Amino acid sequence: MSTALRIGVISSGPAEFSTIHAACTDAGHLPVAYFYGRSLRSGGPILGDAGETTAAILDAVPSGMDLMLPGGVKGLGLMLASYRPDLLVVFGFAWKLPPSVLAIPRLGALNIHVSMLPKYRGPAPLLWAIRNGDPTGGVSVHRMDDDFDTGNVLAQQDGIPLADDIDWASYCTKAMPVVRDVLRTSLDRAAAGHAGEPQNDAAASYAGFMEAEFSVIHWSDSARTIHDQVRTHRFMRSPDRPLAQVGDTWLQVKRTSLEPADGLRVTCGDGKPLWITESERNTEFERNTGEGVRGPHRT
Repeated sequence: MSTALRIGVISSGPAEFSTIHAACTDAGHLPVAYFYGRSLRSGGPILGDAGETTAAILDAVPSGMDLMLPGGVKGLGLMLASYRPDLLVVFGFAWKLPPSVLAIPRLGALNIHVSMLPKYRGPAPLLWAIRNGDPTGGVSVHRMDDDFDTGNVLAQQDGIPLADDIDWASYCTKAMPVVRDVLRTSLDRAAAGHAGEPQNDAAASYAGFMEAEFSVIHWSDSARTIHDQVRTHRFMRSPDRPLAQVGDTWLQVKRTSLEPADGLRVTCGDGKPLWITESERNTEFERNTGEGVRGPHRT
């Protein structure tokens, strides 16, 4: 067996940290510190659920493990360097790590990305897979370089089901065992000095954050497009989106069905029906919008 590596772990939640820790210990390596990114960018405002997430991570942290909450890249670099890691593993971290941080571990840094790279490079691969109605998703582990999600791939696996009623908990049940296996393979290859396989840039696509317009349903879109829009927002746990106008009423649409179901039946732009099975009236939006653009009547 290869010599145990000292591994720094940067991630965003308890399921991610637990999965990485299990893969590292399976491979005979030693995670030496956890780093939780509490904002979407270095030095940016703290996420609204950062306190709740930190508490959940603490419940998942093994006894004796240090948990760091860096506020910016400079502090992260100083903390990481003090642990003298051989390797850095990153999963679900939004900050762009500069070369000065990536150079700290002697074997570099690996990123876990929830797509089959080069498909869906960027910060929101899973959201775009749901939005596009993909039946399955994938996991890739790649070496980190100066750009987002462009480094050589060490291992990847497709075929994780993206259920129609997907949420984070159900996704993790299917995805985290795959992440563990793919990361375990990648750790073995990284320890052996494997460079990984270059990505095909010509086949790359980008998965950025959802645009503001995605918060409003347009009935001129196809039934499938709207259904996946609702699925995406439900997965995101959007507090009051997406919004749709039905007659004179604005609704937050929480759940829809492509098959006949109890609820409001609306004909979409492709002539196919969609059933709104769970919704809530948004009177505040109605007041702020005024008459707006008249939406379709239910049929």
